[in-house]
Amino acid sequence: MERMKELVNLLNRYGYEYYVLDNPTVSDSEYDKLYDELKALELSTGVVLPDSPSHRVGGEPISAFQKHTHIQRLYSLDKAVSGEELDSFVEKINKTGLSQEYTVEYKFDGLTVCLTYENGYFMRATTRGNGEVGEDVTAQVKTIKTFPLSINYKGRLEVKGEAIIRLSVLEEYNKTADEILKNARNAAAGAIRNLDPKITEKRKPEIYFYDINYIEDDIIRSQTEAVEFLKSNGFKVFDFLRICKDREELNNAINEIEVGRKALDVLTDGAVIKVNSYSVREELGATEKFPRWAIAYKFQAEEVTTILKDVVWQVGRTGKLTPLGYLKPIDLCGVTVRKATLNNYGDILRKNVKIPCRVLVRRSNEVIPEILGSTEIFDDSKSVEKPTICPYCNSALVEVGANIFCPNKVCKPRVVANLANFASKDAMNIEGVSEMTAALLFDAFNVRKFSDLYKLDYMSVLSLEGFQEKRAINFINSVEKSKNCTLDSFIFAIGIDGIGKKTAKDLAKRFKSLDALKNATPFELIEMNEIGQILADNIYQYFTDVENLAEINRLLELGVNPTYESGVVGNLLDGQKVVLTGTLTNFKRSEAQKIIESLGGEVMSSVSKLTTLVVAGQEAGSKLAKAQALNVKIIDENEFINLINA
Repeated sequence: MERMKELVNLLNRYGYEYYVLDNPTVSDSEYDKLYDELKALELSTGVVLPDSPSHRVGGEPISAFQKHTHIQRLYSLDKAVSGEELDSFVEKINKTGLSQEYTVEYKFDGLTVCLTYENGYFMRATTRGNGEVGEDVTAQVKTIKTFPLSINYKGRLEVKGEAIIRLSVLEEYNKTADEILKNARNAAAGAIRNLDPKITEKRKPEIYFYDINYIEDDIIRSQTEAVEFLKSNGFKVFDFLRICKDREELNNAINEIEVGRKALDVLTDGAVIKVNSYSVREELGATEKFPRWAIAYKFQAEEVTTILKDVVWQVGRTGKLTPLGYLKPIDLCGVTVRKATLNNYGDILRKNVKIPCRVLVRRSNEVIPEILGSTEIFDDSKSVEKPTICPYCNSALVEVGANIFCPNKVCKPRVVANLANFASKDAMNIEGVSEMTAALLFDAFNVRKFSDLYKLDYMSVLSLEGFQEKRAINFINSVEKSKNCTLDSFIFAIGIDGIGKKTAKDLAKRFKSLDALKNATPFELIEMNEIGQILADNIYQYFTDVENLAEINRLLELGVNPTYESGVVGNLLDGQKVVLTGTLTNFKRSEAQKIIESLGGEVMSSVSKLTTLVVAGQEAGSKLAKAQALNVKIIDENEFINLINA
C-alpha cells in the first residue's frame, strides 16, 4: 500500500500538470512507467485506491474550454514494454478461438484529437479529455491545414488523430521563440490546448489520422477499411500499415518501426497493434479503461546516472510512508528530472542507496523515474535512516510487513488527501476542493472530517486565501448541492480501501441502499463477481469501524442523502444475466447493453454457469460454443428485438 499511495499521488499530481495546467514537469514515458507499476501492484494485491488514476481514462477538461460529449467513448490503450507482455496480449486473444489478424502502425507522441463531421462538413474538434467529455478546440484546430473541411461521406462521423509538431518545425520555431520549447509532444499539446488560436497557427502543428471513433452507417468492418476510408476522404494518414498473422510477423513490424523511427521528422514512442476485424473487436470487448483488442508497444527504457542528494519520506492517505529520492537535476528527452522513486525501506537497503551517492535512474513510460541502484558510493555517504517518527505529526510509526505507517488518522497529509478524494468529481463533486484547498481548510478551520465541510459558512470560506466572493458562493452552493448524491458516488467518496468508481457502482447496484451495504456480511460481498477476498474484507472492516459509522451518521444528520439510481425503466429482464456475442446489425454492442440494463438485466463479459441468456449475432464464436455446451438459452438478434419490444 505504501508504494501504491506514492504512485497514485505522483500520477495525479503530474496528470494535473499535464492535462489541466499544460505545464508538465515530466515526460509521457516517465508517466507511463509509473502507471504500469501501479497497475501491476493493483493486480497483485487486488486493491485499487479510490483516487487511483486507473479509474480514469484520462485528464478532466478545464473550465476555460467549452466541454463536448463525444458521440462514442474514446478509449486509451493498454501498454506493453517487453516481449513477454506482448506475448501475453497475443495469447489472450488466441485463447478466444477467434480468427486473428493484426495491424501495426506507428505510435506518434502528441495530443489525441477527435474531429466530428456531419453532412460531409467539419463541425468541431475536441481533445480526448476523460474519454467521454473533451474540450472543444475547434478554433485552434481550424488553423491546421492538414485535414479536410469537407468530405465525401455524408453521415455523422468522428475520426481520431494525433496532433504533432515536426522536429524540424520545432527547431525553426525555437530560433525566434521568446520561450524555448524542449519537447515536440509538449509543444503540440500546448499549441492545441491554448486559448489563443494565433499561437496554434504559429507553432504549425499537423494531424495524422489513424482511426474512426464513430460512423453513423456502421459501414467499416476492419482497421484496414478504416484507413482506406480516411485516405479516400482526404485525411492525412501516415504511410505505414502492416498486416500480421502471428507473433513473428508482429515482431518484424515492430522492429521495422523501431529502426525507421530514427529517420523520421516526427516524435514517436512505440507501435500500436490492433485486431483488424471489427466483429472480433466487438467479441473481445473492453475493460473499464482499455479495449482488449489493442495495445501500444513502448520502446526500451532510457537509463542515466546522477547524484542522489536526499531521501524524503511522504505520508499518503492510508498513512503509509513512501521514500522519494531528490536528484541532482538531469535532462532526459527534454524533461528535467529532479525526483525518483524508491519502493520502501527494504528497497533502499537492497539497492545500497546512501546519501549522497551516484544512482542509476531509469525512465520508461512513467511520470517519475525509478532508482535502480547505486553505482558509486562516496567517502561522505551515509546510510538512509529508517524513520521512527512521522515527519508531519511526530506520531510513533508502526511497521506492517515491508511497509511503515503513521497510525494518526488526523495526520495532515492523510486528512488532506481524504478530503480531496471525498470532494472529487467522481465522488461528491464539491467544486474547488483540491489538495491545496483542503490544506487551507485544515489549517484555518480545523477541518478534519468529511462532515466538517458541511459546517462551513460563507464568511469563513471567503476569508481563505485565494477565495473571492464568487468562488466562495460557488463553494458553499456546491457543498449544499452535494447533499443529494447518488449511492455509488457516496460509496466512492468515503474512501474504502480498494473501492474505485466502477466497484462503487457494482456495490450500489447489488445492495441498493447504504443501510443494506453497511449490514452486508463478508459472504454476501464475496458472492459478487467483482469483489475478491481482500476487497470484501476492506468493505466489511470499514463498516464495522465505530469511527467510520459515527462519521457516516454525522453526514446523514447534516443532510447528506445518498440514493440509489438504477436507470431501470422496466423489469422484463429482471435477474437475467446476459452475454452478447458476435456482430449485431441493428445495434451497437453498447446500445444493446444499455437496453438490457434498462430492463433490469445484467450484461456479463463471458459465458459461465451464472449466464441465463446469450444473444448471438453474426459470426458468433467461442462464447456461443460455450453457451451451447452449458445448455444456456440462446436467441438471435431478431428474437432479441421481439423480446424487448414485447
